Amino acid sequence: MSCRSTCVGNPRWAISWVICSGRSSRQVSSISEKLADRLKQELGILCKVEGKEAGDWVLIDTGDVIVHVFRPEVREFYQLERCGCPQGRLPPPTAECASIFAPWAG
Repeated sequence: MSCRSTCVGNPRWAISWVICSGRSSRQVSSISEKLADRLKQELGILCKVEGKEAGDWVLIDTGDVIVHVFRPEVREFYQLERCGCPQGRLPPPTAECASIFAPWAG
């Protein structure tokens, strides 16, 4: 799993985005399911999850943060980093991003 960074997006959508990738549809679905479970168990945040069944692009809406989990090919196709980040590039990963995704990093 690749957690590249967070990006401050359009304030009408969310305060922050997290964009990450899994290596397969199964891994994308698993990452999104475990993240939603962890947010609920540890932080009491109920998330809305879309796209988990297909596993190509899963969107997790936490209210303040939108998490996008992609298969690499789908991430490359949509290039969301270009939509809301300065110069179309993500800044380096934050420590918070790394700690949230640590169980799946590898």
